[in-house]
Amino acid sequence: MSKQFFGTDGIRGEVGKYPVTADFMLKLGWAAGKVFAAAGRQTHVLIGKDTRVSGYMFESALEAGLVAAGARVTLLGPMPTPAVAMLTRSQKASAGIVISASHNAYSDNGIKFFNAAGAKLSDDSELEIERMLAEPMETVPSSSLGKASRLGDAPGRYVEFCKSTFPDTLSLEGMRLVLDCAHGATYQVAPKVFKELGAEVVLIGAEPDGYNINLDVGSTSPAALQSRVLSESADVGIAFDGDGDRVQCVAADGSVVDGDELLYVIANDRLQWGEALHGVVGTLMSNLGMEQALADIGVELERAQVGDRYVQELMAEKGWLLGGEASGHIICADLTTTGDGIVAALQVMAAMARSGETLVALKSELHKLPQTLINVGVRDGFVLEEAEKVIAASQHVEDVLGDRGRLVLRSSGTEPLIRVMIEGADAKENQRLAEGVAEAIRQSH
Repeated sequence: MSKQFFGTDGIRGEVGKYPVTADFMLKLGWAAGKVFAAAGRQTHVLIGKDTRVSGYMFESALEAGLVAAGARVTLLGPMPTPAVAMLTRSQKASAGIVISASHNAYSDNGIKFFNAAGAKLSDDSELEIERMLAEPMETVPSSSLGKASRLGDAPGRYVEFCKSTFPDTLSLEGMRLVLDCAHGATYQVAPKVFKELGAEVVLIGAEPDGYNINLDVGSTSPAALQSRVLSESADVGIAFDGDGDRVQCVAADGSVVDGDELLYVIANDRLQWGEALHGVVGTLMSNLGMEQALADIGVELERAQVGDRYVQELMAEKGWLLGGEASGHIICADLTTTGDGIVAALQVMAAMARSGETLVALKSELHKLPQTLINVGVRDGFVLEEAEKVIAASQHVEDVLGDRGRLVLRSSGTEPLIRVMIEGADAKENQRLAEGVAEAIRQSH
């Protein structure tokens, strides 16, 4: 059975357009409450959100649906996605819900779920919720209704958790950092974490108004951070996305350091300090240069499907503790259960503090290959594997590149798009080959 509502990272879309509507969220809360019902005790669900104005509406709708299903609800207010995962575990809750559209504009919103262990839901669990959505909504008797309360010290608990992942023997004293909180969910907690560890902090993107989340700031718009790092003569800049589960950095020279490079820095630091590191999990889109740099230090790279959930599943299967995506979702499984921008940034800061090296120096052995990405719109129901012209064009690319590069074709999990990515040493050749495959897709539907 295919999923109707859940994509690669929960349910997401434009506010006011089905299913991102108040009435759907009411039913979704009820359906989730029924699915998460725990035998022998009342279901307890935490709800956190980012700073979008629509979060108020969806928070209330989900709360009503959950209470109608008999669940107890704890409201966390604006909190990063990984904070909800952490608090779900520490509060022994049945599940956690995050209201966020991550790096999207304020006009979008979405829902992510965590299970009791603080991990993303399995496909089976998402399908179970979808099956329950098809059932008529029936409110439990008044004697069984849930109640809602607010966890007032949620930000402080998460700050202390983040600090606990930074080595006790180290300090950020003497480091000048620029933090870009994307006017999003990290705006309250990230500054406290880095200041309390000793850093001098300059803040941008920390004045949310409900409408400016990710607007020309954050991990997907690094120009403002680059400029500020240079003007402040900062040691490093750190940019989070709207819900705080991903991070990108800017080095002292103004260069952007993406998730692949940060993952390499963390992996190499762990090796340098004697930790066992058998392998790292990336994705189909992870740069070949990272794979080569990891191989040079004796670390294997395995590739998962795109999406931090799939990275985490492969990490669990391999028994490995480190994985992530170029976008900045980095999972340190010995510290967290999901991608955590603040925790990942702290591991990079620890590498700098331990070595006394700049971020530029720490990533200097990784030489990224140029990548060309083209998104091609397709009709709903387009089957990539059945398009003969695309198959022929792909074979041509593989014949040309040989072992000098890679072609990745994948369908978007959220839009009717095929993503064409070609990676190789020659950027012009990459572009020409990618355009050839893109044109074959256009001619096939």
